[in-house]
Amino acid sequence: MDHDAPPILELVGVTRHYGSGETEVCALQDVSLAVARGEMVAVMGPSGSGKSTLLTIAGSLEQPSAGDVRVDGVLLATMDRGALAHLRRATIGFVFQDFNLLPGLSAAENVALPLELDGRRARSARAAAEAALAAVGLAAKAERFPDELSGGERQRVAIARAVVGDRHLLLADEPSGALDSANAEAVMRLIRSACHGGVAAVVVTHDAHLATLADRTVHLLDGRLLDDRAVPA
Repeated sequence: MDHDAPPILELVGVTRHYGSGETEVCALQDVSLAVARGEMVAVMGPSGSGKSTLLTIAGSLEQPSAGDVRVDGVLLATMDRGALAHLRRATIGFVFQDFNLLPGLSAAENVALPLELDGRRARSARAAAEAALAAVGLAAKAERFPDELSGGERQRVAIARAVVGDRHLLLADEPSGALDSANAEAVMRLIRSACHGGVAAVVVTHDAHLATLADRTVHLLDGRLLDDRAVPA
């Protein structure tokens, strides 16, 4: 990873409140976190600790109540809705526990979709999708539909879609939660491989063993970052 370059993701003093008055809930409180190019950070914490909120704010899907978020050095608060939508399509890849693949599209079509939505020609998008599928070991399954793939294979398609093109940041919310232990570790290693290629990744996981595959683990409790330490070798 390149710690000399500006962080791909930087959160500074991020706070997120929901509701007001007696019903106000503080999902995040003064959270600061920087993720370098090529770095994989695992986020752990009990249910309700703010893990998913951290990801949605990092991915520009919602705005913080206070604090700053930068992706690739750009302050998200300065971007309009169109620019944020383009950022999500071109720079940020999302991976979810339930895969979020479109059932009516083949594996290759699912992976190519974000490129085509961003204006890439169909042939070019298809070539990039096939390369991304090959990188996750699914070159032979490009024409298969999601319901023809195993859970582990569907999650690999989702990872290919998340890193296709020139994505710099991968945000994964319990990407291995629906998988058995062997497939769960395989998925984490694929994300690790994407980081070796220069992608920065933030992965929410409840599995302490899987978290050891990351460069760092951060812990959230009641919306606060408790610590930020390197995973022991």
